Amino acid sequence: MKKKSLFLALLLCAGMGLLPASAQYHSKVWDPDLGNGMYKNPVLFADYSDPDAIAVGDDYYLTASSFNCIPGLPILHSKDLVNWEIFGYALNRQQPDSLFSKPQHGKGVWAPAIRYHNGEYFIYWGDPDQGIMRVRARQPQGPWSEPECVIPGKGLIDSCPLWDDDGHCYLVNGWAGSRAGFNSVLTMWELSADGSHAISAPRIVYDGWQHNHTTEGPKLYKHDGWYWILCPAGGVEHGWQMAMRSRSPFGPYEARTVMHQGQTDINGPHQGAWVHTAQGEDWFLHFNDRNAYGRVVYLQPMAWKGSWPVIGNDKDGDGCGEPYATYRKPKSNAKTRVNPQESDEFNNGELGLQWQWQANYNPLWGMPTANGTLRLYNADEQPGTGLWQAGNLLLQKLPAPRLTATTKVRISAKSDGQYGGVVVMGMNYQALVCRRQGNKFELLQINCKDADRQGKETEKVLTTLEPTEVDTIPYSPAIHEDIYLRISIDKGQARFAYSLDNKHYRAAGDTFTLRKGKWIGAKMGFASMRPGTTGNRGWMDVDWFRVERL
Repeated sequence: MKKKSLFLALLLCAGMGLLPASAQYHSKVWDPDLGNGMYKNPVLFADYSDPDAIAVGDDYYLTASSFNCIPGLPILHSKDLVNWEIFGYALNRQQPDSLFSKPQHGKGVWAPAIRYHNGEYFIYWGDPDQGIMRVRARQPQGPWSEPECVIPGKGLIDSCPLWDDDGHCYLVNGWAGSRAGFNSVLTMWELSADGSHAISAPRIVYDGWQHNHTTEGPKLYKHDGWYWILCPAGGVEHGWQMAMRSRSPFGPYEARTVMHQGQTDINGPHQGAWVHTAQGEDWFLHFNDRNAYGRVVYLQPMAWKGSWPVIGNDKDGDGCGEPYATYRKPKSNAKTRVNPQESDEFNNGELGLQWQWQANYNPLWGMPTANGTLRLYNADEQPGTGLWQAGNLLLQKLPAPRLTATTKVRISAKSDGQYGGVVVMGMNYQALVCRRQGNKFELLQINCKDADRQGKETEKVLTTLEPTEVDTIPYSPAIHEDIYLRISIDKGQARFAYSLDNKHYRAAGDTFTLRKGKWIGAKMGFASMRPGTTGNRGWMDVDWFRVERL
């Protein structure tokens, strides 16, 4: 393993506290900036679902749904709406900890809205089981406040505030049919001037069940004397983008469809953020569902026609645009090209900001070491639960349709059954791990289908490996294996491989078809487990993780 000086050794890794953004990162697998004044969509080929963004001067900040993943509420920063980097997170832990200390797939943070008001940043979101929540901060990099409940209640989701010119504060929200028993409804509340609690009862301002089913994800704005609600309808995979306007925040609202798929191959282009730039341009960030890859983020120009917004390419002049695949970049003075972090050398005592756990972080799961590595201890695996219910999985989003991710690890096992390795996680998942069996290691393939419906894991032993090293310490014997593990992804398929020298790789196990998680895309990363809850934990030391072209 590498010998590196430890920096910020006492800081715990991402999810345990906000950390500064790393040096500018350049992706080898997806760069939307074409280098000639043009960009290609998506500007973020990663699962930043339900994106919302704001402009503060010449800076842009974006957040997105994070559901059960921790740290949550990612904060991305850009200078031109095309080149983005992960800046931090606004949510270190979800409450109550008694619930979110274990994976709660599909629960937690739904469709947040980020706003800047009176020198302060705010993020509001709906937790479908608790109500409308918010956090706030003086700086976008934090520290962010602990989450507080603005409006308690079941089924409240997709919330967005607006501070009006006269100091009044309003909030629009959607409703989750799975909790409330109805959906396609938008309601408006008046909040206290500080936005901390409701001071009115809700009022239905739009019901789309007849003509615009699954109306949800509203964002609230004021422009040219009109109150505007921009929202999607039609469902994630095949929906469209709507705009509504009224002279009163409480309606009535008139509505139009302002972007749809049209003749393009970009399905369901909708739900996102209207951004008005310092250069006087209007742009719209929205998602496109890519199935197992999640909901990736597109950027479209937004123009005004007859006092209504038109998003994308209105080539037939009907006031409803279609998404562009490529377009000129927004006007800006920015020259920097940067992408969200993917690879990680683990050299400076902190995790890269791309990593998230499946539940609220527990120090027993692991931490950086003084040797420039990341140690992931074996977590307790309860019989029959599998990796779907393992909070200690350390995962990141898939950042491109084609990639190779390779890692160098050392597996240290103190008793039979302890293992470590890599995993591609979703409602179906597959892992390649080294598991101790006697005084040797088994290279093992783990598969699970329909994990969200109590599907059971199956195992296939691929080969047996002699340990690299055997401890002679009598009170704490362990065996160790140094190994390189690789995940290759192409067109929704994953293949695993391993090497003992990082030169000669051997295919390992069956090809795996990616499947999304609960409201999120498939993710890749690390697993480190032990059977039961007794005895000394083994661990996996991760030297590096590198994402490259396939």
